[in-house]
Amino acid sequence: MSQTTGKVASHDSQIEEGDDGYGDDDWYEPPTGPGPRVRITALVLSLLGLADASYLTVTHFEKQVLACPANSFINCLKVTTSPQSEILHIPVAILGLAFYVAMTAINLPPLWKTTDLRVAKLRLAMAVSGIGFVLYLLYAELFIIKAICEYCTGVHIITFILFILIVVTFPSMLERGRADWDADADADWDGDGAEEPAPSTT
Repeated sequence: MSQTTGKVASHDSQIEEGDDGYGDDDWYEPPTGPGPRVRITALVLSLLGLADASYLTVTHFEKQVLACPANSFINCLKVTTSPQSEILHIPVAILGLAFYVAMTAINLPPLWKTTDLRVAKLRLAMAVSGIGFVLYLLYAELFIIKAICEYCTGVHIITFILFILIVVTFPSMLERGRADWDADADADWDGDGAEEPAPSTT
C-alpha cells in the first residue's frame, strides 16, 4: 500500500512540474507581432508615398508645372527647380521614387508576418535613412530655398508616420523573431540530445 501511495505521489509531482508532456512549454504561444491594422496601415502609407513620388518624378521629366499654389512660402516650382532638387546630378524625385518602391515591397503583409529578423532590421534601417533624408530636405526648403512644396511635404509627412510606426513595432518584431529562434534551438537540442534506442537482444 505504501509503495502504491508513493507512486501516486511521484506521478502527481511530475504532473505539477510539467513532466507529463503537458507542461507550460506546450501551452506557450510565441509573440504574434504587429496585427493586421498595422500591416495594412504600413502598406497604404507606402502606396500613398509611391503615388506622390511617382507624380513628382513624372512632372520632373516632362517639365510640367506642379498643380499647387505659388506664394512667398509655398512655391513648388521654386523647390523642384532649385539646385537642392538634385543630389550628385540625381533628381531627388527619383531617389524618393526608388525609396518608396522598396518601402512598398518590404511593407507587403507577408513580410510583416515573417520571423526573419533581417527583414525587420532592414525595414528599420530604411525608415531611419528615409527620415534622415527628410530632415535634410526640410532644412534645404526652410533655410536655403526658403519655400516649400506641397507634394514634397506630403512625402515628408508619410515618411515620418511610417518611421514612427516601424520604430514602435520593431520591439515586437524582435521579440517574435527571438522566440522563433529559441524554439528552433530547443528543437535542435532535443533532437541532438535524444538517446538512441538500445539494440534488441532478441
